[in-house]
Amino acid sequence: MSKLDQQLSVFSLGGINEIGKNMYIVQYANDIVVIDCGSKFPDETLLGVDLIVPDITYLLENSDKVRALVITHGHEDHIGGIPYIRKQINVPIYATRLTLGLIEGKLREARLLANTELIEITSDSTVELGSITSTFFKTNHSIPDCLGVVFHTPEGTVVHTGDFKFDLTPVNNQYPDIHKMADIGSKGVTLLLSESTNAERPGYTPSESQVGKHIEEAFHKAKQKVFIATFASNVHRLQQVIDAAEATNRKLALLGRSMVNVVKVASELGYLTVPDGMLVEAGEIDRLDSHRIAILCTGSQGEPMAALSRLSRSNYRNVEIHRGDTVILSSSPIPGNERNVSKTVDNLFSLGAEVIYGSSSVTGMHVSGHGSQEELKLMLTLMKPKYFIPIHGEYRMLHQHRILAESVGVEPANIFILNNGDVVDIKEEAATQSRKVTAGNTLVDGLGDVGNIVLRDRKQLSEDGILIVVLLLSKTDGKILAGPDIISRGFVYVRESEDLIDQASILAADTVNRLQSGQEQLNQWNVLKINVKEVLGRFFYEKTGRRPVILTIITEF
Repeated sequence: MSKLDQQLSVFSLGGINEIGKNMYIVQYANDIVVIDCGSKFPDETLLGVDLIVPDITYLLENSDKVRALVITHGHEDHIGGIPYIRKQINVPIYATRLTLGLIEGKLREARLLANTELIEITSDSTVELGSITSTFFKTNHSIPDCLGVVFHTPEGTVVHTGDFKFDLTPVNNQYPDIHKMADIGSKGVTLLLSESTNAERPGYTPSESQVGKHIEEAFHKAKQKVFIATFASNVHRLQQVIDAAEATNRKLALLGRSMVNVVKVASELGYLTVPDGMLVEAGEIDRLDSHRIAILCTGSQGEPMAALSRLSRSNYRNVEIHRGDTVILSSSPIPGNERNVSKTVDNLFSLGAEVIYGSSSVTGMHVSGHGSQEELKLMLTLMKPKYFIPIHGEYRMLHQHRILAESVGVEPANIFILNNGDVVDIKEEAATQSRKVTAGNTLVDGLGDVGNIVLRDRKQLSEDGILIVVLLLSKTDGKILAGPDIISRGFVYVRESEDLIDQASILAADTVNRLQSGQEQLNQWNVLKINVKEVLGRFFYEKTGRRPVILTIITEF
């Protein structure tokens, strides 16, 4: 075994300097354990991309060493990448009951469930993964069955908190294992990885139990239909909406694929209690009295194709928002989504809806699932780590978390603010950061990867359009029988640019004739296509300053 193989290595393939796409690696000797496998949504520059998942080049190169994928909880930024990664590497997946239920649905849809080993764990489980032993502790978050993970290795103990807050009055009575956390810390923690989402927020995050009464109050006040949008995976919030609908004698409709799926899975596993006869189909909404219906939908982040966004544009089949309806956004915008959320809210107001949105302190309709500064300091105090890596957040959040760690006694030199791929190696209790592994984004369109060349072409198409040049050549002598005909889409409007198109047609014909006059070039279509593209590309750039995608189609007769 080499010197490198005998050390403890910890790093991230996603989730640092970003929100989403969480994936962390703990490696000792020839044993690799992966924590979480999340996704994140693309921004407007990634045209046609559905999701972004981690680049797992390192795992593929070391696939014989990967012992397991351990999932902390069932949010998309922790499980959304599993179907895409599972296509390339097959290892056992360890998760709690609800989390496994959500993962099963994803794998079933991707036709990967039958050949995937899913193993249920609890906070009392112990899992042997080669030289690494994993134990767990309960945390609070905005979804049930959340765990922190403890990795016991020959080089010391590594703790990954998962997403957490300290909610001492949880709505589902799943209390955080504070005593267990303190016991872990008392035995010595070499390295702590702790989430940083709310590191900029002072104080404590309010309890989820405070939200339910505000939702019920809004349901009582509403004179017509109530639409409420939240994260589909926020099972606690879903139960509060169900309870408010029951208290106000309203039927409940579900809009959005993920909302329907989560309610189905959580209900079947006993994490949601839905009264018999409460749920109705979307097509029944207009047949019920408006003050006797509530609609629970996706789209709280302004996602263009989610239910609430489509409703705000009056673009949802069979369901409309009318003047006087109440719309509640029971969430806070994820960083980067503010503009989409604002646009959705504007559209809702323009429809005449009563819209309840904004910070929890104003509306009471949302509390974060992430701990604020005092809770982050409490976790650090309980664990008493020698080394600390802030994770799960953008750089300013990681930076603020570092300051919090210093304030409770962690040595500044022992705190590592990393980028994805930066490796912290620990050997004989000394930690260093001097090497990197491959890390980055894998862009997913459907179930396939989108390469940089495809993305570049999409960007060029969106900016400069496309030109198609069609030629008919003679089989016998290669001369032009018809064309060149030029079709423009998204470049210039042909009827207003006839002179430009005519000049381009002549130029394309001259280029083909010139090449065909050299006998060695005859009928080499690739040569013709490349030359026509280059000549027309220069011509259009000189005339318009734009570079459309140029396709040349040649047929013979």
